[in-house]
Amino acid sequence: MTSKFARFLMSIVFAVPVAALAQTAALPAAPSAAASSAAAPVATNATGTRMGTINVEQAIFATNEGQRDFEALTKKLEPKQNELKNQNDEVESLKKQLNTQGTTLNDDSRATLVKQIEQRQKSLERSVQDAREDAQNQQNEIAQRILQKMGPMLVKYAADNGYGVIIDTSNPWPNGPVLWAGPAVDITRPVVDLYNAQSGVPAPTPKPAATRPAAPTAKPATTSPAAPKPQGTTPK
Repeated sequence: MTSKFARFLMSIVFAVPVAALAQTAALPAAPSAAASSAAAPVATNATGTRMGTINVEQAIFATNEGQRDFEALTKKLEPKQNELKNQNDEVESLKKQLNTQGTTLNDDSRATLVKQIEQRQKSLERSVQDAREDAQNQQNEIAQRILQKMGPMLVKYAADNGYGVIIDTSNPWPNGPVLWAGPAVDITRPVVDLYNAQSGVPAPTPKPAATRPAAPTAKPATTSPAAPKPQGTTPK
């Protein structure tokens, strides 16, 4: 599930340009199988024969509640993101100092600077790792809470609409079981709409579109001077 979560997570990412880390954005862990099965009790009285698919991860993030809570988490993590950026800037500044002054420093001064860089680098790496784990935990809490409420809705929707099998397409082939499925069997949107209706959480307010600069006003056409009359001609 982690690859899909990365796509929908918007800016809950500590994109610190630390060369030594070379790590990707924070990815929340997938809900456990036990939690997923607990969230979706089996409808023993279902008699449907239709087959449908749902992208559970996409559904979680598409709900009004999911959009609201993940946006709030993004804002909550901004101070930590800025803190990590400042730490990274300090490390990069020391590295730049070493590159520009390394040849002019004596052995003791150069060794001190190198040690300082190594200490700051390790501290930054620990901070980034801790921040990512904290972000993952908070993301998972939101996803699990929504999934716990969505599971029974999904089962009821399937039973009410004659479905006998619903397959999760969150993980694409070959990591998931579905090689290909057409949009006609996808029930992600109806389940999201059902969840929104029952949750009572309003849709997020659309962000105002950026105002485009006004197009430059065309300059008025200039009138070309009249061509001079040929010399030596007699006006009629």
